[in-house]
Formats: sequence, structure tokens, C-alpha cells
Amino acid sequence: MFVHVEQRRRTRFTWATLLLVTLCVMVFVSLALMPAPQRVSLLLEWGTIPANIFDMHLPILPQLVDPALLRLFTALFIHVEWTHLLGNLLFLAIFGLPAERSMGSLRFLALFVLGGMVSNLIGALSLAGVLRPIIGCSGAVSAVLGTYMALFPRARLGLVLPLGLYFEFVRVPAYLLIGIWVLLQFLFSYAGPSYGAVVWWTHIAGFLFGVVFGGLSRDAIVRRMRK
Repeated sequence: MFVHVEQRRRTRFTWATLLLVTLCVMVFVSLALMPAPQRVSLLLEWGTIPANIFDMHLPILPQLVDPALLRLFTALFIHVEWTHLLGNLLFLAIFGLPAERSMGSLRFLALFVLGGMVSNLIGALSLAGVLRPIIGCSGAVSAVLGTYMALFPRARLGLVLPLGLYFEFVRVPAYLLIGIWVLLQFLFSYAGPSYGAVVWWTHIAGFLFGVVFGGLSRDAIVRRMRK
């Protein structure tokens, strides 16, 4: 699966997407091998729990320097259901690899981390007082999708699909795949995860963050692609 981007120099090795996928898989396997009580304890310790991050009876700004906000980051790599993990990593690979090639690995990594943390922050604010943890990198992946749409609104992604005994190469509009992503998130929200909370505001905030990030980074990315 790839997207063709015109550029004059040789493509550099892209490591950020591979690193993120590896971290998510390693954490998932580790959690799967844990006894259930220990797994729940870890989720409560490292997931983004709105009630533990914000006290709505206190001013918000002083709470933004609380070390507990580290959970906005650690929660990105926690998945306990394979469907949740597979959906996130599939779309991270589809959009992340071409986006990283165009943006550069460091800028792409910053997009994923900052977009994910901001989306978790918005999700926590929307669920103030809730004790169930927000987990997973759906908000970060939404940020990647938002940036991709901002940079390449007419792009068509090349995918290799298994059709019976054969593999077929097809080009699919990026917006169609993003629509499939939205549908999958809706279905996952409807079914409900065994652990944690699925928050629509994390997806919305992540996508909007990505659009803004892409708009602000456009000139730098165009210069990079022309080198």
C-alpha cells in the first residue's frame, strides 16, 4: 500500500510508523499475557482517566502542569482488544507511511504524539468525572488522517487487496478510506470495548488538530519534497 509523491531526492528510511506500530503491538501482547487483575490495575495506572486528571471544581490552567498528564501520552499505546488494535494500526500504516515519507519521520512522530495527547485531553474534558480510562491511539490516527487530507485532498492510495486466490492492485480515493475509518470507529463505539471509554471527541479533536497541523506545516513540507 502506498501513495506516489513526486520528489527529486531518494526516499529516506522511514522509521517512525514502524516504531509506533511495534510499541503498540508489544504493549498489547504484554497486556494479553497478564492476569486480569494486573491488567486492570495497569489500565487504571497508565490510561487517561478523566476523573484523575481534572477536578472541575478547581481552575483548569494550574492542573495543566500536573504530572498526571503524562497519561495522555502513555494511553496512546494501550489496547486490550485486538479489533481496536488492528483497526488503528491498519489505518496508521495506510496513511502513516506515505505521510511520513512526505513530512519526515520527526515531524510525523510529533504529529502522532501531540495530536494524540491533545485528542485525549479534549476527551478527558468532555468526560470530566468519569472513572473509566481513555485508551488507544484512535485520536492520534485521526490526527494523521486530518493532516493527510489537508496536504493531499485529491490523493488516491494504491492498495493490494486479496481477491480469492489472487491479489489485485487498486487505487482508492483517500477520502473513501477515511469514511471507512469513521464507520469503523462508530461501530466500535456502538459495540463498546471491554475496558476503557470510546470518546467521539477524541476522534474529532484529533482530526481537527491534524488539519491545522497540516496547514501550518504545508510550506515546510513542500520545501522538503522539492529538495
